[in-house]
Amino acid sequence: MKKVIVLLSFVCAVLLGNELEIADTAYEAGDYQKAFKYSKTACDNGEYRSCFNLGLLYNNGQGVEQNYNEAFKYYKLACNNGKYRGCFNLGGLYVNGQGVEQNYIEAFKYFKISCDNGEYTGCYNLGFLYTFGRGVEQNYKKAFKYYKIACHNGEYLGCNNLGVLYESGQGVKQNYTEAFKYYKLACDNGNYKSCYNLGDLYANGQGTKQSYSTAKEYYAKACDLGDKLGCDAFAKLDKNGY
Repeated sequence: MKKVIVLLSFVCAVLLGNELEIADTAYEAGDYQKAFKYSKTACDNGEYRSCFNLGLLYNNGQGVEQNYNEAFKYYKLACNNGKYRGCFNLGGLYVNGQGVEQNYIEAFKYFKISCDNGEYTGCYNLGFLYTFGRGVEQNYKKAFKYYKIACHNGEYLGCNNLGVLYESGQGVKQNYTEAFKYYKLACDNGNYKSCYNLGDLYANGQGTKQSYSTAKEYYAKACDLGDKLGCDAFAKLDKNGY
């Protein structure tokens, strides 16, 4: 399964003719010092989306010296004022021990806040923490629940991991047909691991009719998306004349 996701990106301005828009335009142009300046002004005046953006600039060392303590400070300010990407990125800092001591219990707390408020990557991360028992007791059924929320809201890593749980029978009755369905959904949206997994299902005739030629196609797609295992599996089938 994929690792936990630890960072969401710059929040674009919605209002025109203000510090938010200026900061966003500067960020997109790569003028991070200007983005920092106007984000700071907006944040200091209670525009909490800009506090999130300020945290991101500190997090990445863009326009300012990298400082995880400051990133934590501004993410928390954003989170505490209803900007739930800030909560998500706080969770990421707790996972990595950046700007704060590593603490999966706190990471879980902030991912839960973000998930409950529509940041669905947070739901994926909750599934991950339940899968591996980090910050919470291992529970595949709850992992399944949160991966499903993530998947059905466009977080395709969640779809891949639903497929893994269906294939392995963890947290849900083993069902290769359902595994195939979720791998296909994730693969069609660029998840290379799911393309590789689809190749395996075709090669083994699990959840679909066995077809080495189709398996080879999916291994090739995984390979094209950067998966070494896909490249190796494609080469093996090709060598065997498929």
